[in-house]
Amino acid sequence: MSAPSSPPPPPQRQDAAAAGENGEPSLPVPVPAAVVGNDKVLAAAQHIVKSLATSKNAADDMIRILSGFDHRLSSITSDLYPSPSPADAGASDPAAPGASDEQEQEPAAASASSSLADFESAEQLIHLWDTTPEALVFEAPVEEVTQYLASVDVAVDHISDPDVSCRAGVAVQLAMARLEDELRHLMLRHAVPLDASGLYCSLRRLSLGSMEDLDTSSEFDPATPHSQDGGGGAPDTARSASIAGNNPFDDQVFDLVRPEAVDELRAVADLMVRAGYSSELAQVYCAIRRDMLDECLTVLGVERLSIDEVQRAEWKHLNDKMKKWVHGVKTVVRSLLTGERRLCDQVLAASDELRDECFVESTKGCIMQIRNFGDAVAVCARSPEKLSRILDMYEALAEVIPELKELFFGSFGDDVIQDLEKVLERLGDAVKGTLLEFGKVLQQESSRRPMMAGEIHPMTRYVMNYLRLLVVYSDTLDTLLDDNGAGDVDHNALHNGTDEDGEYLKSLTPFGRRLVKLISYLEANLDEKSNLYEDGALQCIFSMNNTLYIVQKVKDSELGRILGDHWIRRRRGKIRQNSKNYLRASWTKVLSYLKDDGHGSSGSGSFGSSGNSSSRIKEKIKNFNMAFDEIYRSQTVWKVPDPQLREELKISISENVIPAYRAFTGRYGSLVDSGRNSGKYIKYTPEDLENHLSDLFEGVRQPFQEKMIISYGAGCILQR
Repeated sequence: MSAPSSPPPPPQRQDAAAAGENGEPSLPVPVPAAVVGNDKVLAAAQHIVKSLATSKNAADDMIRILSGFDHRLSSITSDLYPSPSPADAGASDPAAPGASDEQEQEPAAASASSSLADFESAEQLIHLWDTTPEALVFEAPVEEVTQYLASVDVAVDHISDPDVSCRAGVAVQLAMARLEDELRHLMLRHAVPLDASGLYCSLRRLSLGSMEDLDTSSEFDPATPHSQDGGGGAPDTARSASIAGNNPFDDQVFDLVRPEAVDELRAVADLMVRAGYSSELAQVYCAIRRDMLDECLTVLGVERLSIDEVQRAEWKHLNDKMKKWVHGVKTVVRSLLTGERRLCDQVLAASDELRDECFVESTKGCIMQIRNFGDAVAVCARSPEKLSRILDMYEALAEVIPELKELFFGSFGDDVIQDLEKVLERLGDAVKGTLLEFGKVLQQESSRRPMMAGEIHPMTRYVMNYLRLLVVYSDTLDTLLDDNGAGDVDHNALHNGTDEDGEYLKSLTPFGRRLVKLISYLEANLDEKSNLYEDGALQCIFSMNNTLYIVQKVKDSELGRILGDHWIRRRRGKIRQNSKNYLRASWTKVLSYLKDDGHGSSGSGSFGSSGNSSSRIKEKIKNFNMAFDEIYRSQTVWKVPDPQLREELKISISENVIPAYRAFTGRYGSLVDSGRNSGKYIKYTPEDLENHLSDLFEGVRQPFQEKMIISYGAGCILQR
């Protein structure tokens, strides 16, 4: 809103009487600033003549008017009407003998005459300002503003005077029309705009850890390396830290109107209420303040969107609008509406009912805009990536509703609070519905392409990061999920549940039970995906990698506190069992070639009758070499990302293979370690095997493999 044009020159006052046609002095009256030059003189003279022509006490009126407009003329009163002497005072004493009834009536008559003169003077001033509608009273000097308001006050007082009731009504009507315009101009001129630049910086600082911290694709495409940890660390910690940071706009109550204008606005409002123009006052006040609040919402980025527009919006844009809504709700309630309430209390103090009504009416559009967006989001299609933002909206609204109850009290505010509480309930339903949808996604995800090298599945990364993010909403989720009861998760969710598991589930919070259920869906899906591998050993590697990732994500976050040690112990037991299954599936056949089946004797050095045994030993060693080379070729490409698990697996393999190999070659080495082709059989020393085992599970093809493929490629191909 552009600032009003510069005010016209202030009205001039006449301190001396101008001579009339009969030599009698004409009286000065206040003249609006817009009347200048000869017009000013003529206007003043006309009103003075009119006033004195109808007055029975022209001299009294002349002195009163002159002394009222210039204190320098007040001495005329004492000159024309000197104080009576004591003797005169005694003669005029009503208690003195001979006092007449006429003397008793003189004070009452003088008071009535003075009151009528006051009204006529006020009427003149009101009519005089009405001749210049383009001029604004509140742009005139302060003394003229005070004089005009006093004149309107006098006119309002005389509406009940039967002698001048009609004239007073006309004067008040003219004054109210002007005061409506004056009020409008004052509110626009002195409105304080919201600091858009400062608020923008505040919005940028508002960094809620949410789905933007990880890939939020609702599909788990194993061909795409999405949902990686990427150093995100702990999104729950990041979000908590950002929330802990004070936002300067959250609790700052703005001056919506410059403080110096509040008294003027209240003076106008008081007069309009006294005159019975409360309805007109409310209409002007509410229209101006409603528009101002709409502009503030625009600055905050809270747009007016229909349900269809929200549902059609792309997630990237909807996500941004939801973030701005969350911040906007807090700023609107704690700063704007609190400031609006204070402004209503100050300006409309003359009427409690009008004050409450105007506050509700002024803020209705703002509240409806907030409510409509919340409703639109609540009925949108359920998808997992929206859950965090919906929770943000739920928490923001739940946080400010108690504050709104303090602002919207009484019958006028009941509907506002009830509407917002319904929106809060629908957002809560959206949260629960989205969690159910997330569980269905986990159960129904059916990608059939196995992960190369048995690595951690992208779905596992996505789900665990997703659940870690939800931990920061644990209190809210406990409240929303509490109605589901302890039976929300059965014992099968923990796989082969026991009575101990049942007691464990009862000890969990509602959100904890839901976590157990969601992770059980993930684990069941991963078990199905492990069956996509034909190699049983690789199935075990895949299972260990994913289970360990789940355990680490739980242990290193607040999930561990919620799920507890019992849950973690169960998963670690599963990892140990998979480790045993891996050794059995991968190395049992290899170790079978090193078993002593009773053929041959150590150090015999001759074949003789044991020639058949020597051949069997050579065959065993040859088969061991081929089996070991095959494992080396494949399992060096397999990937175990966790260094501790990788090292533990290598140690377990070494503890089983190296002693058996050393014992076998030590006992039967002499049977094959002779002749020209001795190196053909005893290919590895125990130290060689140890070195080769250290290359397993690194996820890279070793250069040594190329040599093996060249030297023994034919044999390997035939063996396979």
